[in-house]
Amino acid sequence: MRFGEGELVAVLTTQPLDRTLDYRAPEGGCTLGDFVEVPLGPRRVSGVVWGKAAGGWDPAKIRAIHRVLDVPPMREEMVDFLTRAAGYTITPLPAMLRLATRAPGLGEAPGMRKVLVPGHGEPARMTDARRAVMDALAEYDGAPVLQSELAQSAGVTTSVIKGLVKAGAILEQDSPCDLPYPPLDVTRIGKPLTEDQETASGTLIHALKSGGYGTTLLKGVTGSGKTEVYLEAVAACLARGRQALVLLPEIALSAEFLSRVEARFGARPAEWHSGVTMTERRRCWRMVAEGGAQFVVGARSALFLPFRDLGLIVVDEEHDTSYKQEDGVLYNARDMAVLRASLCSAQVVLASATPSLETWVNAESGKYGKLSLTSRFGDAELPAMRAIDMRAEDMPANQWLSPSLRAATQTRLDAGEQTLLFLNRRGYAPVTLCRACGHQIGCDECDARMVEHRFQKRLMCHQCGATKQIPEKCPSCEVEGKLAPVGPGVERVAEETKAAFPDARVAVLSSDLFSSARALKAQIVEIAEGAADIIIGTQLVAKGHNFPLLTLVGVVDADLGLQGSDLRAAERTFQLMRQVAGRAGRAEKPGEALLQTFQPEHPVIRAILSGDEEAFWTAEAQEREAAGMPPFGRLAGVILSSPDLQAVFDTGNALARADGPLRRVGAQVYGPAPAPIARVRGRHRVRLLVKASKSVPLQPALAEWVAQIKLPRDLRLSLDIDPQSFF
Repeated sequence: MRFGEGELVAVLTTQPLDRTLDYRAPEGGCTLGDFVEVPLGPRRVSGVVWGKAAGGWDPAKIRAIHRVLDVPPMREEMVDFLTRAAGYTITPLPAMLRLATRAPGLGEAPGMRKVLVPGHGEPARMTDARRAVMDALAEYDGAPVLQSELAQSAGVTTSVIKGLVKAGAILEQDSPCDLPYPPLDVTRIGKPLTEDQETASGTLIHALKSGGYGTTLLKGVTGSGKTEVYLEAVAACLARGRQALVLLPEIALSAEFLSRVEARFGARPAEWHSGVTMTERRRCWRMVAEGGAQFVVGARSALFLPFRDLGLIVVDEEHDTSYKQEDGVLYNARDMAVLRASLCSAQVVLASATPSLETWVNAESGKYGKLSLTSRFGDAELPAMRAIDMRAEDMPANQWLSPSLRAATQTRLDAGEQTLLFLNRRGYAPVTLCRACGHQIGCDECDARMVEHRFQKRLMCHQCGATKQIPEKCPSCEVEGKLAPVGPGVERVAEETKAAFPDARVAVLSSDLFSSARALKAQIVEIAEGAADIIIGTQLVAKGHNFPLLTLVGVVDADLGLQGSDLRAAERTFQLMRQVAGRAGRAEKPGEALLQTFQPEHPVIRAILSGDEEAFWTAEAQEREAAGMPPFGRLAGVILSSPDLQAVFDTGNALARADGPLRRVGAQVYGPAPAPIARVRGRHRVRLLVKASKSVPLQPALAEWVAQIKLPRDLRLSLDIDPQSFF
């Protein structure tokens, strides 16, 4: 739809307003979906032409759009996606638009940067370092390359390259920042596939050729080669001229994955996550919109990129909780991937060794397709799994590694193999206790205990990030020398490990110990190449890493996730234990996984050890169905927060009493009740929970329900559809 100059149009801005704003079309007119800059008070803000003006305003007071930005207009399917996603999550449209425009300087003209191209032959003086640079440059086939990229490819410092520029062997040129990405060669032959992999990839390719929507669960044991299967689907998608998106749950996974993509297609894909530069974010956004990026690898927010023709979305490790955005716009990237694909006739592949119960139920009911890879790739075998019954172990006080686990670790050290000791708890100790008065050191801003991080010599709150020095005396009774760490974290396990195995090289993988994603990636690469004998890590190590020398996984506390009343505690424990155990024995040597537990008879522990995954999912599904809980029922969380404790409880009680709109659709309201962590960053937190049957129109009822209550000043209300956690 085109609007002539001066015609009234509605513009959706990225500002926190509850409606579109009316403007006059600028000189030359504008079209539906154009990205524009408009005056709002004394400022200029960005927005999108959303449709015809609503009217009802004095035409003389309506201002004109300042300018239309030089970027492709928002496509109709993207408008539909944002609208539908906003409706499902009960999120204001401006907040959804902000997700879709998270690239800096979209309205600015493309900048310039220095790139390198081959010069006038070879330099008069040739060294090994210079030869490495010239060989690396030749691999780019004359395409311009950044100095930093060339230095990395050649394994040299930039001073070597500057010398070659000065000698004329390499030329330095100005080039626009927003260049298309190198084309990917879809004709290259991938790795040989097993029969299972061939069947699975063939099914996905056939679905892509249909040109329609569909979602498929690609379920395979760890190490079965799911990545190679869906990369074949990516190749088929690109061959048809459509774009592909692969979502990864963790930035740290991207280095190894990008190398596999480059080996498969001869070039690297576009990247979209918090670890890339602002310049690269803008380049990715523009090239996705213009078609200059065929393939994107990204975090969950990559779903909101302006794809011109999206044909395939892969959600790798689809069960991972990091796909749920827990602040700002509350959405689950797995579910939004399915929604987006349904609107642009794309295929979705949900890949996991341990799928979420929601996905498993959808596959079992026939709503999703299902493909299974039942054996590991090549000669690798699944690790043998057994429990270490901690009730029968002779354990000294303040030690966490059982004699059985120590003996197994020593055996692997003697054989020159790697061991992974897993504990899903960061820091040194989760609680610091005064032995004189019993006081536990808590956060000043939260109702959470501060975690000792001995490597950093600080106490840290894992809720708000606040830190303080480890005190010499108790803050409560002021007695010195009585503060003691209680319980283990990975740092404490590392301390015990170094004492038990003084000659072993020990590496700790925990997100808080690395200053950047780049440093974490570098450490993972070094470990995979054999730089450590014993790896100690949190759940970070369970996410897709491949350590060829790793043959033993020891789970320090397999019972940790079974505590509490979380709806998904059993499911998450099962997933995490199976995933981390799958790190062992991924190459030629067989692996073993040992689970330290005080509850070896627990149904979840028994299911993990037996490997009967289908029996576990069936039993878990039956329990959820009997209770009317997701995925057989619906939940919505309401989170109220304010510095005023009385205000949050008064508002919560008012909501509970005004539940008429919810009763009309058969929904029930539970609460208000203090959140498990009742104060975060100085704000008191109260929760309500809404439960309804799966078929009811819950979102309209929720919107009507909360609209009845006038919120006090400084009180925030968040609605969480399909909550994943209840902290």
